[in-house]
Amino acid sequence: MPSPLRLKEGLFYGWVVVAVFLVIGITLYGIHFSFGVFFKSIEGEFNLTRAATSAILSANLLLAGACSFFAGWAIDRYGPKVVVLLMGAFAGLSLVLTSQTNALWQLFLTYSLLLAMGTGPLYVVPMSAVSRWFIKKRGLAMGLASLGSGLGTVVMAPFATYLIASFDWRTAYLIIGLIAWLIILPLSRLLKRDPYEVGALPDGVKSGAGDVEGEEAGTRPAGASLLPVLRMRSFWLLASLWFLFAANIFLVFAHLVPHITDIGFSAAEAAGVLSVVGVAAIPGRLLMGIASDRLGRKLATITCLLIQAGAMVLLVWARDLWSLYLFAIAFGFFYSGFGSSGAALLSDTFPLGNIGAIFGLLEVGFGIGAAIGPVVGGLIFDLSGSYSVAFFIGAVVLLGATLLVALVRRETRY
Repeated sequence: MPSPLRLKEGLFYGWVVVAVFLVIGITLYGIHFSFGVFFKSIEGEFNLTRAATSAILSANLLLAGACSFFAGWAIDRYGPKVVVLLMGAFAGLSLVLTSQTNALWQLFLTYSLLLAMGTGPLYVVPMSAVSRWFIKKRGLAMGLASLGSGLGTVVMAPFATYLIASFDWRTAYLIIGLIAWLIILPLSRLLKRDPYEVGALPDGVKSGAGDVEGEEAGTRPAGASLLPVLRMRSFWLLASLWFLFAANIFLVFAHLVPHITDIGFSAAEAAGVLSVVGVAAIPGRLLMGIASDRLGRKLATITCLLIQAGAMVLLVWARDLWSLYLFAIAFGFFYSGFGSSGAALLSDTFPLGNIGAIFGLLEVGFGIGAAIGPVVGGLIFDLSGSYSVAFFIGAVVLLGATLLVALVRRETRY
């Protein structure tokens, strides 16, 4: 009997899962990366320094690492439907409550903690879920599923700027929180655990076809111990990579808009540059995912890191709008390209049985790096009155990260 989950004969349900994560990602990534748009409004409202304002985001990102681990553990055992439903509920609640805050300590609860529960697992959940549906087209599928990172920034930065200008930052957060509920809660019901739930094999191969690649033979059952993973060199190399990458990414996303307004551009122009980062991220996710399928995971990932490093050097010297746009194009394309090529590299490195938990473990390091990056950037600005040193350090960090990628090897048994 044909599965009732198929929309039409021949349509592999894995692509439905990819499409759902794309739409959810647009919403949650847009929220996740929009803090810079609200940065000066919150700074002024609560009379904060740049470092203190950055600490709100840093606390969110630090907590996000822990939330990611638990979400990765949960998705291995319960599937993505329940996990994404809870993410949507917490994300909407976070912004609705943040709109009502009257003290800094309240922001650490409503934004830092609750939003970490809603958006913290945003990378772990789609990447670990989609990796179970595809092998040969894994890079492409992960690239498509994660396009929301770019599209979300494109949509949310100007939308949030418009809401803040038309009303205020509180009303903006209230509206965005309600939108998050309306989109994410219904869509979460469409998610399925893996292709076996709909009577198929990865990549849509029919049961018994016998042409699924041998890597799935190494898949361990969910619930197997993760302790052997902690003894692997490749795990610690990837954990260090995730840490360094996150520190640089969130240095940029927390301070790019304030930096651009500091050097003489309007808030709308600064939001426009941030939107260009998002626009460039759209083809970056997709094309570098495809490149990782065709050219190899390591080459694609190293390319992404090297060009990001060059973009950070450009940002140090950029003082014209055209040069800021050039930075945004290069940085957006290749930071997002790392998101798909790096995820595919990770999925190829370890068997898939506990891949959600492994993603989650790496996201703990990611969260620590993401928490440190904005605060270091804020401290450097408070001490020097400029972000130049911070951005240059970011470039050096990315160059070091390329060496870690080169040393990763595939782990077939543990």
